[in-house]
Amino acid sequence: MAAAAAARATVLKHLRVAVAGGSLHGGQRGFPWLLANSLRRFSEEVRGSFLDKSEVTDRVVSVVKNFQKVDPSKVTPEAHFQNDLGLDSLDTVEVVIALEEEFGFEIPDNEADKITNIKMAVDFIASHPQAK
Repeated sequence: MAAAAAARATVLKHLRVAVAGGSLHGGQRGFPWLLANSLRRFSEEVRGSFLDKSEVTDRVVSVVKNFQKVDPSKVTPEAHFQNDLGLDSLDTVEVVIALEEEFGFEIPDNEADKITNIKMAVDFIASHPQAK
């Protein structure tokens, strides 16, 4: 029995992997710490990848102003595509496509359907980590 325990200890000694700041044995830092530390680093990386909301607003307003069917003088950060700018649903789809091209990512259809004004577009894009 003692020989089996010694063999087990020898094998486990070689299988242990050191983790920065601690190890996975002996009651030290272990998996919960590793998971929390990894999530913290991931969330810091993601948080740093979001675009500034004022920059997004300026770019969205610019895209909408350049849309053929829109009177640029009516475009404001609060403008509603249909009520204020006179766009129909197909025009709104075209605006969303132009926004996808401007920011370099695809907006899923179920989210695109919810974007009915500039503020909603800005909020969605500013909260999306893939927006460039």
